[in-house]
Amino acid sequence: MTRTRLYRHGNLLSEGFPVEQISERLAEADDTVVWLDLCGPTEDDFAMVREEFGLHVLAVEDALLPHERPKLDRYESHLFLSAYAVGLDGSTGEIMTSEVAAFVTHRALITVRKDERFDIDQLTARWDDNADLAKFGVAFLLHGLLDYLVDGHFATVQELDSAIEDLEDLLFEENRSNIVAVQRRTYRLRKSLVLLRRVVLPMREVVNTLMRPTTHVIDDAMLPYYQDVYDHVLRATEWTESLRDLVTTVLETNLTVQGNRMNLIMKKVTSWAAIIAVPTAVTGFYGQNVPYPGFGQMSGFIASTAVTAVLAGALYIVFRRKDWL
Repeated sequence: MTRTRLYRHGNLLSEGFPVEQISERLAEADDTVVWLDLCGPTEDDFAMVREEFGLHVLAVEDALLPHERPKLDRYESHLFLSAYAVGLDGSTGEIMTSEVAAFVTHRALITVRKDERFDIDQLTARWDDNADLAKFGVAFLLHGLLDYLVDGHFATVQELDSAIEDLEDLLFEENRSNIVAVQRRTYRLRKSLVLLRRVVLPMREVVNTLMRPTTHVIDDAMLPYYQDVYDHVLRATEWTESLRDLVTTVLETNLTVQGNRMNLIMKKVTSWAAIIAVPTAVTGFYGQNVPYPGFGQMSGFIASTAVTAVLAGALYIVFRRKDWL
């Protein structure tokens, strides 16, 4: 599956043309810029593209292999970018990732998607919304890609923050019947944060490297736009780091709350055991096999009952005042 676009003089002239025509269209004018998108390509599919643009064999290998770390590699004729689009499953709290690679040349941007979960229509819509920047060529196309990826990272961090706040509210509910569910969801969110950190943190170095003059990709007019992307990357990174500390605090607080509740339960059980021990002692004493005052008489039964009730009531009042019950 391939998609193509051609920009000339800062205008979108055509799209959806065959890959075989890229060379001819680039030769028509020096300010022609081409975008080529490949979804799930094989090595054979990449043979013509590699020959056409002179792509390095190591970069092609990284583009085809899954689970590459986010990075920016520099070769003689092009740059190679590896990154991830992310999203959060609100029902489970798990991170969904979609890997994308990009080859950046002076007159072309080639994107390689590992699967269809990467919404390419959202990317093209972002380019169309900022068509006034198309005159900056490849820098414009690359900015749209990075801006789309980083905005996705930022939105995912916000969703994780809201999910963790919901967990905080559940920690102090009076009747917690979902303790196991809270623990399970907390661990899932922690796992998601670890995965998100692996995706977000390297993007700081990727964007920072692109902004260096030695890459010869970004001119002065596009630099403020990349600076804005870099600012979003830093905010997403710092927010992710703070959420890691926050979810750790949630785990520790959950354990502390459970320990406090267990102590309260043990205190109540012990108090009730002390109250029950009083009538047990009294009835045991009056059940001995030797005569005692009131033995065999109704007055003895009344006396023992009164002693049991008074002592048990006194203990209950004392325990209540001490907040043991």
